[in-house]
Amino acid sequence: MRRYLIVMVKEPRPGRVKSRLGRDIGMVAAAWWFRHQVARLLREVDDPRWQLVLAVSPDHAGLKSRVWPAHLPRVAQGAGDLGDRMGRLLRSMPPGPVCIIGADIPGVTRAHVVQAFSALGRNDAVFGPAMDGGYWLVGLKRSRPVAPTLFQGVRWSTADALGDTIKTLPGARIAFVDRLRDVDTASDLAPSR
Repeated sequence: MRRYLIVMVKEPRPGRVKSRLGRDIGMVAAAWWFRHQVARLLREVDDPRWQLVLAVSPDHAGLKSRVWPAHLPRVAQGAGDLGDRMGRLLRSMPPGPVCIIGADIPGVTRAHVVQAFSALGRNDAVFGPAMDGGYWLVGLKRSRPVAPTLFQGVRWSTADALGDTIKTLPGARIAFVDRLRDVDTASDLAPSR
């Protein structure tokens, strides 16, 4: 079965993307950072071993955008909170393992994606934990239907997001890949020590 890697992206408009970072460095600079970060990420993770798909927001503008590479397929994220959007993506893709990553993780490499898909060979789900208690990657083998309770009750943007999500997967075999740093504020842009 084909593997799918979904990258969640927003149109890089000042004030509409990376607003917490924008409060620190300016909205134009934050949008510029995001646009260039996504371009670098897409070059890094585009690989023939999986189908790379962009999940775009806002839906209408993202589907028509000329910012993102034209050769990559796009799907709309749709309405709702992050869990609603990721759940819909996981349910709507063709059969096969699916991993979803955020676009604001500078450390993601092709090797991380390989590791995640490899983990799904032996497990039902895989997570890439983030330093702040959330996660930069979620993947499901999808050998059975995706439960409608997946992502319900998750406290997004908190240190509890990963733990809350794991609780929505009772009985699942879960694997973890490397812990990486996402960028939310200017202090996240500083190199790790």
